Amino acid sequence: MSPAARAAPSPLRAPLSHPHGDTAVLPRYRARMTAITPEVVAEHGLSPEEYDRVLHALGREPNLVELGIFSVMWSEHCSYKSSRIHLKKLPTEAPWVICGPGENAGVIDIGDGQAAIFKMESHNHPSYIEPYQGAATGVGGILRDVFTMGARPIANMNALRFGRPDHPKMRHLISGVVHGIGGYGNCVGVPTVGGEVNFHPAYDGNILVNAMTVGVADQDKIFYSAASGIGNPIVYVGSKTGRDGIHGATMASADFGEDAEEKRPTVQVGDPFTEKLLIEACLELMASDAIVAIQDMGAAGLTSSSVEMASKGGVGIELIMDDVPQREEGMTPYEMMLSESQERMLMVLKPGREAFAEAIFRKWELDFAVIGHVTDTGRMVLKWKGDTVCDIPLAPLADEAPLYERPHVPTPPAKALVNVPECKDIAADLVTLMGSPDVASRRWIWEQYDHMVGADTVQRPGGDAAVVRVHGTEKALAITTDCTPRYCYADPVEGGKQAVAETWRNLTAVGAKPLAITNCLNFANPQRPEIMGQIVGCLDGMAQACRALDYPIVSGNVSLYNESKATGGGSAILPTPAIGGVGLMQDWTKSATIAFKGTGDIILVVGTRRGDLGQSLWLREVHGREEGPPPRVDLAQEKATGDLIRSAIDKGQLSAVHDVSDGGIAVTLAEMALAGNIGAMIDRKQPFGCAPSFFGEDQGVYIVTVHDHALADFLQAALEANVEAEPMGRTGGKRLIFERPNRDDVVTLDALRTAHEGFFPRLMSNEVVLEG
Repeated sequence: MSPAARAAPSPLRAPLSHPHGDTAVLPRYRARMTAITPEVVAEHGLSPEEYDRVLHALGREPNLVELGIFSVMWSEHCSYKSSRIHLKKLPTEAPWVICGPGENAGVIDIGDGQAAIFKMESHNHPSYIEPYQGAATGVGGILRDVFTMGARPIANMNALRFGRPDHPKMRHLISGVVHGIGGYGNCVGVPTVGGEVNFHPAYDGNILVNAMTVGVADQDKIFYSAASGIGNPIVYVGSKTGRDGIHGATMASADFGEDAEEKRPTVQVGDPFTEKLLIEACLELMASDAIVAIQDMGAAGLTSSSVEMASKGGVGIELIMDDVPQREEGMTPYEMMLSESQERMLMVLKPGREAFAEAIFRKWELDFAVIGHVTDTGRMVLKWKGDTVCDIPLAPLADEAPLYERPHVPTPPAKALVNVPECKDIAADLVTLMGSPDVASRRWIWEQYDHMVGADTVQRPGGDAAVVRVHGTEKALAITTDCTPRYCYADPVEGGKQAVAETWRNLTAVGAKPLAITNCLNFANPQRPEIMGQIVGCLDGMAQACRALDYPIVSGNVSLYNESKATGGGSAILPTPAIGGVGLMQDWTKSATIAFKGTGDIILVVGTRRGDLGQSLWLREVHGREEGPPPRVDLAQEKATGDLIRSAIDKGQLSAVHDVSDGGIAVTLAEMALAGNIGAMIDRKQPFGCAPSFFGEDQGVYIVTVHDHALADFLQAALEANVEAEPMGRTGGKRLIFERPNRDDVVTLDALRTAHEGFFPRLMSNEVVLEG
């Protein structure tokens, strides 16, 4: 930090001389400004070294507006300053990728001149502070990322992580988040078709709320954010700007202390009915030729949207702050630029199209204002009440933002699992797992979401992946989210591979060809070398899996500083690189489901089994141990097995398909039995002992039922693909029977269903009153 900035508080000095003159801060406005002291700089989340970079970029001291703009644009949330170097490792290209990372969302070709547009983002810190609005505005924000590009949203997903179910605050957080997601998605009319939920003490003080949206657009009507055309008008549309969400991006780029509740004003407030109007108005205008560029106002609001549009286009921008629609009296440029009020968009229009566009937005009862124009200066200039209150070169804000290669240390290899306990009763252990927080039915959650609105949902929540028909066609998109944080904590590289492979497997299990992924990389403080080691390891593993499976990353989000020092909270979250996968089916009627379909069907286990018990839920839930290395992912075998399964589904050989994951083969069988209300007898000798055979979480393994007439052909195809496929029993009855040398372990479907369906209703039976 400069000597001037280290000085005691004093009135803001006159600007230093620089190439654009001394007009950046005029005296009349400067008298109303806060002095830029070291404390003010620190409150804006800038380090002394970063503030020195601000001084160098400007050639003078900033005023408060300029400091605020640098603060949010250089926040971790907007600049990815700790992760950009390592994100470059990820494969982002394929023949079907139309647009990879860098835009509002990723775009892939789904044939017939159509594209799928999708992205996943975090709203973690806001959801912990104010769960209803935090989760609701997370949904609203990710919807805007997708329809900004010209797509009509067709499905929402989410990935949620909570702390201990018995934590004093957790029921309030679960209730608020679920109601927030449902309240926004249901009102805006986009189905929430699936997701995932995990529980672990590491999330006690910092829950994770990751939201994903998928939309469909015509390839010749995709819109991008790069501004162009000197003199073109810049227009503001949507809701008015208020004081909600100011410093939201900065708040999301720091860990929690004891003052979490005091940060409630940084949480945005959403209005899904306005969002619905905004979707329809934008899509109507997009059907014309009026739009040059468009960007939603997400994190950092008007600042990030204007900076990103101008930077991507290599142009400058001038805004008249007096013309910004304002919801509150006496708002300053600082507040207007940093507000994260929801349901707002920024556009560059073709000259002369303003009246045409305004008529559309007025029809939908939305604000419309021309607030500036594109310039050739390469600078952001803001004017207010006749004064120039900001004059910043754009390059330092965006492309030249700080970039750190932070020190990192690899995660030590997990110790081998020793003294593995015996499984004395498969049935009893299975009931325990089916009622455990990470396996129990999520029906209480997804029944609060409208998952059928639009009438194109083919597979509802509860299966391996959601399947949503592309309206008016035979095609469907399969969508899933997944990650196993306990694997990532034990071995980040293997956990990163598994997170990608699990989504690939879930899409395959319904019969879809996996095409691409989005991600939401949730980690703790990157300034801690061991945390940075987790980030580097997970990204290495993800990159390996994406390349091996031909499954590129086209969009994503990085959320760091997810840890809490608040009373009752833990410290760092588990490393959680949540993955959202999208696949394509040419004929949705061929999609496979997990439910057993009839009595007497042959049950096969397909894939290589190893009996991996390290980091398994059986070890944790039945024996209270979180130990050992996670199961290994053999990517070559993963691809061979998945390709076999997908081909068999397409040929109609398989009547039910479910991949093996949490809880192993026993849980997989139980879920298939409950879904079809048909039991099974497992009558074959297993390759390992009881626990490894039934509760090992082997990767790349599927349980399938095969039509009798197709058994020989399927086994021949498996042999030719060098994929193991072994019969293990038949469906029938209302019980699961596991034959053992000296006795049978038997559990009724009623007992499994009671355990499986009971967890969430019991937990949430005395819901707290929601705020919002």
